[in-house]
Amino acid sequence: MHEVRLRTVADGDIPSIGEIYREAVSQGTASFEWEPPGDDEMRRRFDALAAGGFPRVAALVGERLVGYAYAGPYRSRPAYRHTVEDSIYVRAEARGLGIGRQLLARLIEESERRDFRQMVAIIGDSANHGSVAVHRALGFRHTGTLEAVGWKFGRWLDSVIMQRGLGPGSNAPGA
Repeated sequence: MHEVRLRTVADGDIPSIGEIYREAVSQGTASFEWEPPGDDEMRRRFDALAAGGFPRVAALVGERLVGYAYAGPYRSRPAYRHTVEDSIYVRAEARGLGIGRQLLARLIEESERRDFRQMVAIIGDSANHGSVAVHRALGFRHTGTLEAVGWKFGRWLDSVIMQRGLGPGSNAPGA
């Protein structure tokens, strides 16, 4: 595989992002959505992230988008405004090559630049060992497991919760 290049998600990336996410929804348990959204819905979601000042990162090998990550609001209430939730998706053929780790590392950097203080990972399916390992390697700690909270593909799925401080974390007041 060629060198991975990371950059901010561009509007023209939405069809590739949609393709990656549709595969994740229809074949995987990282997302608890049942029906893959179309490109218009994906564009709406990414426009909302951009309008909110949240980081969105694309990973390319050559000109092919092989993965993406973003940080979005953890919850909508104002007290949560310093906390983000990360999401990372990588094409099936590109998994296990360190791309997810590179995306998460950049996402952490970009979130710290924007003065976010905590990053939360809600990992679909406790059997998603790769995602848990990537988060652990980048300083996340396991803070809980919500057991059997999702029903997909005829089975109950857990959500693993991991968390990492960003920048000064909780050692300085928020604005």
